[in-house]
Amino acid sequence: QVQLVESGGGLVQAGESLRLSCVASGTIFGYRYMGWYRQAPGKQRELVAIITSDGSTQYADSVKGRFTIPGDNAKNTVHLEMNSLRPEDTAVYYCHLRTRLNNYWGQGTQVIVSS
Repeated sequence: QVQLVESGGGLVQAGESLRLSCVASGTIFGYRYMGWYRQAPGKQRELVAIITSDGSTQYADSVKGRFTIPGDNAKNTVHLEMNSLRPEDTAVYYCHLRTRLNNYWGQGTQVIVSS
């Protein structure tokens, strides 16, 4: 079975940076894309950034220019470089893997950005 393991969350001050990491284990059939969602208290889970099987990336408008999925990802691994963090970035960040038939989610890692 596929499992996603996340790391890198924490508490930072506004303007600082964090790097999140996610590793997918297990046998993956029909890989489509992998990336990150987040959910703030009282809000719906929203897309942050993904990288597709051909290496292209997509970002939410709210994080463009600040967050990056770098190009140094190992197989079944994805990172998220978060720069110029703002208090409104505070959320639980979830790693996501989309295959042809399934969606897989990590357990979530907390990111708190203080003013």
